[in-house]
Amino acid sequence: MTERSPGQDMQQELPPPRTQVGVAGWIRRNLFSSPIDIALTALSVYLLYEIIPPIANWMFFDAVFAEVAHRRECREIAGGACWSVVRIRFDQFMYGFYPEHLRWRVNLTFVLLFVALIPLLYDRVRGRKYWLWFTLIYPVFAFCMLWGGWFGLESVESSRFGGFLLTMLIGVTGIAVSLPLGIALALGRFSSMPVVRTLSVWYIEFIRGVPLITLLFVASTLLNYFMPPGTYFDMLLRVIIMVIIFSAAYIAEVIRGGLASIPQGQFEAADALGLNYAKSIRLIILPQALKISIPGIVNTFIGLYKDTTLVIVVGLLDPLGIGRAALADSKWQGLSTELYIFVAMGFFISCFAMSRYSLYLERKLDTGHKNN
Repeated sequence: MTERSPGQDMQQELPPPRTQVGVAGWIRRNLFSSPIDIALTALSVYLLYEIIPPIANWMFFDAVFAEVAHRRECREIAGGACWSVVRIRFDQFMYGFYPEHLRWRVNLTFVLLFVALIPLLYDRVRGRKYWLWFTLIYPVFAFCMLWGGWFGLESVESSRFGGFLLTMLIGVTGIAVSLPLGIALALGRFSSMPVVRTLSVWYIEFIRGVPLITLLFVASTLLNYFMPPGTYFDMLLRVIIMVIIFSAAYIAEVIRGGLASIPQGQFEAADALGLNYAKSIRLIILPQALKISIPGIVNTFIGLYKDTTLVIVVGLLDPLGIGRAALADSKWQGLSTELYIFVAMGFFISCFAMSRYSLYLERKLDTGHKNN
């Protein structure tokens, strides 16, 4: 064995050059590592210089945020975006036509939604088991608060719901109910009982072969023909049921993929431990399948949330419906860009939050085992 000189040890302990680490190192490796990268970086900077300033001027610096009477006043003040229409119609975008003096109930329900979600999304919350009791009763509380008619609360018809209130109601309800239903369908498709397996397969394949817009039309028109004369079935409730039915089929297929990826040895290990079918599924198989299926599940949820805009075809006014109603007013015709950008940003914030939580959950459940 050769002895190392002190000079060699000192060389190894020297820090790397500043140009190789940190921000400077990242820029050098990713933007200027080769002539092609330098050319692409220069082209990108030029395009950003040509695109971003005009957009920023139109959206912010030359825009009109004050309340004006109509579109012409906006154009007289500045030539940028006319956000006045969003400001004037903001309450409709948020609440639809929900009575103004009762909107505190919507605000309270929305705030308590996050309180109910905390013990479900984060398992290290202090006093989590007590919070879960509130999570269990929250759906009943939300129903009573939004629709009223109980405990002295003024009743509100479903036709008054609209805007992002309607989107959140359909999206959150569809996500919360379709997940356990999708899990049940996926397990039913793996069942050894022929009847359960056949019914699950038929349900999944039929629903996945029919567009959601078709199911919404069925909910709005054809369903009345199968009900006794004089029976009233709330339109919003019909839509929510159809959204749940539609989403559950896609969730079932995502989870089925997770179940199919579980090695047979996991099932054999559960049998060797003496676990019955219910315990082996609940404690061993399903947690692994759900972990594998997280990206697909969240992707399905995001698609479901965006598909709530289809309710406009059955006469419900989601944010897009509110925007179209605003554009029908002669005072604001020609401002579709501003309205659609506002709606798009609302959907982007919600969907981005779901995607970020999905990444957090994947990192948290990552065991460090990678398939070769």
